[in-house]
Amino acid sequence: MAEETMDTLLVRINELAHKAKSSEGLTTEEVSERAVLRKKYLKLFKESFRSQVEMMQVYDKDGNEVTPEKVRNIQRKKGLRDN
Repeated sequence: MAEETMDTLLVRINELAHKAKSSEGLTTEEVSERAVLRKKYLKLFKESFRSQVEMMQVYDKDGNEVTPEKVRNIQRKKGLRDN
């Protein structure tokens, strides 16, 4: 099976959500599938968000870098920053 992306997971999660709201409801297998998909989606979301934060650089209005020290330290550890 191909690697699942946030988009593909979200499509299926939404399908299950619509079915859950309908008169048909979800089977026990679909409830389990929905729980697994939600966990996978949340994991991917957190990884993506962490990556974005780790890559950010913040500058003040005068162009001076004011990236938080904690972020700079993470960037150094990952080899993304020289200084």
